[in-house]
Amino acid sequence: MYGFSGFAVAVVIILIILANTIKILKEYERGVIFTLGRVEQETGVKGPGLIIVLPIIQKVARVSLRTVTMDVPSQDVITKDNVTVKVNAVVYFKVMDPRRAVIEVEDFYYATSQIAQTTLRSVLGQSLLDELLAKRDEINIELQKIIDQQTEPWGIKVTVVEVKNVDLPESMQRAIAKQAEAERERRAKVINAEGEYQAAQKLTDAAAIIQTQPAALQLRFLQTILAMSGDRNTTTILPLPIELFKPFMGAAWKDVGKG
Repeated sequence: MYGFSGFAVAVVIILIILANTIKILKEYERGVIFTLGRVEQETGVKGPGLIIVLPIIQKVARVSLRTVTMDVPSQDVITKDNVTVKVNAVVYFKVMDPRRAVIEVEDFYYATSQIAQTTLRSVLGQSLLDELLAKRDEINIELQKIIDQQTEPWGIKVTVVEVKNVDLPESMQRAIAKQAEAERERRAKVINAEGEYQAAQKLTDAAAIIQTQPAALQLRFLQTILAMSGDRNTTTILPLPIELFKPFMGAAWKDVGKG
């Protein structure tokens, strides 16, 4: 009886030792091995697959190499033109060096989050509100570059930073709406003025041509009469140019002279 109990205890102890000795790392995982508190330069990182860890002597820290999507909480930012806005963003990063990610910083996820928040406030605080709304791509690139420089010593690569939402105060929203409406009215007036200018220019050109060609004026006059005579319900009284009567008046004067 006692022999069986001792055997069972021995089996349990062996299973516990094996459980603490054999580790299986997934394809996207790496294990940073601490041997008596130290990490060897060449053999300190193992995986994926089956790895052997010596109990008591060695400990393993698992690190994921997958891209991490991290939301940056909404930040109160005062822009360069003294407008207070709330801005949030999203950061995509991944661990490139598991050894440095474990040794160089206590919690690389928390540290990256704090760097992203402070950089977001700093960069957007140096931008005008119009730049923040219109030049989002350029700001995203600048944020990515600055945050990546800060996290590079930790073995972290920041791939993308995107500003998601920019929440404006209601008073500023109304001001922007009025500005947009005024801009649309200005454009409409400019287009109308350009149309009037082009029409006046064409009329000036036509008048210059008619002035050099008197026959063109007569043709235009006849075209106008033809267009107005199309409506049968309208009586039109047209003044006739005195030039039309000069031949008749000349003949009449000749007859009077003969008499």
